[in-house]
Amino acid sequence: MSVTKIVTQALENGYLTSAMEADISRMSASAADMKLEDYAALERLMEALMKGHVTTLPRKQFVNVMEELVIAEATARITELEMSGPTFLDLADVAAYALNRLPTLYATTEEGAAYQRDRAEEMLRLEITTTVNEAIALSMAWPDFPNRRALQPPSKSASGQVMTWLKTIVRREVAAE
Repeated sequence: MSVTKIVTQALENGYLTSAMEADISRMSASAADMKLEDYAALERLMEALMKGHVTTLPRKQFVNVMEELVIAEATARITELEMSGPTFLDLADVAAYALNRLPTLYATTEEGAAYQRDRAEEMLRLEITTTVNEAIALSMAWPDFPNRRALQPPSKSASGQVMTWLKTIVRREVAAE
């Protein structure tokens, strides 16, 4: 399906699903492959989203319980280290390193999250602690990573996402010219 067809369907239905958003994002990733009609369709979609003629369907909420466990462990360890001497460690760096090396534990319900927490405490506690300590050691060994730019918080609304897509596409087009 093309961007234009997805937008037409969203305009007819009055809503944009997360699958439609993902398809638009994937197809608009390559600005060189987009047609003028697709650009026009994205503009129509953005206008409809801003005016409320098209809404986004709510996504099912989910959580990676491992994030909670790693952040709690990393915070405790970093606090201990900072209290014992002049040390500064970036919690986000430590957590990202550890999370990239540990299994994910997703849940969509409170009961599922409790189950995942219990499971992780029972089976993965040592691995979590070891991996966080590894991340801290690496961060302390190489505290000044060159040319770093922090991530910007993601846009919460679909219209914001579409605007970001459009800006990215326009920048690619300008750069290609």
